[in-house]
Amino acid sequence: MRPFLTENLSFDQARMETMRSNEGKDLYMKGIFIEGGVKNANQRVYPPHEIARAVTNLNEQISKGYSVLGEVDHPTNLRINLDRVSHMITEMWLDGAKGCGKMKILPTPMGKIVSEMLNAGVKLGVSSRGSGDVNEGSGTVSNFDIVTVDIVAQPSAPSAYPTAVYEGLMNMQGGHRVLEIAKDLNNDRQAQKYLASEVARLINELKIR
Repeated sequence: MRPFLTENLSFDQARMETMRSNEGKDLYMKGIFIEGGVKNANQRVYPPHEIARAVTNLNEQISKGYSVLGEVDHPTNLRINLDRVSHMITEMWLDGAKGCGKMKILPTPMGKIVSEMLNAGVKLGVSSRGSGDVNEGSGTVSNFDIVTVDIVAQPSAPSAYPTAVYEGLMNMQGGHRVLEIAKDLNNDRQAQKYLASEVARLINELKIR
């Protein structure tokens, strides 16, 4: 089985737009779903031809009548969990080396949450979910397939953390340590585990207080 790959783009990175149709009844999000030709925050490079092939394959599924559903947040596998579905991808296209797309927010429980957030002005990002082979030396991805694109709230890198979150952590005992560990997340699996334990410890401290 090929590696499970996810790539995050924050609201700004995805240049996300919201729009309505059908007399305002249908809500859509449109923007960049995945970037190609550059090394991303996960130190992976998706060649433009891999992005193009993956976009073509996904569009073929849509044209054949298949529903390409997406979820809220990050599932840990390629399976679509119907109780987490919030939207449906209606189309994808290429903009240079970028894979762009449009998704329709569905009237599911999760979709309604997304709708309320968007209506309140919350800036949501996206995360592509797929599979492919990764060259350990260069980080180049081959045989890439997009399964779906999910909606996420968290930024794709520590530098994209909202100012309020950053200041809150810096004012919290041990919070600065969480930020320092977060900077190593993309390249250090041990740091990822330690970050999780540090966050859990901070949460427990807050509960005690």
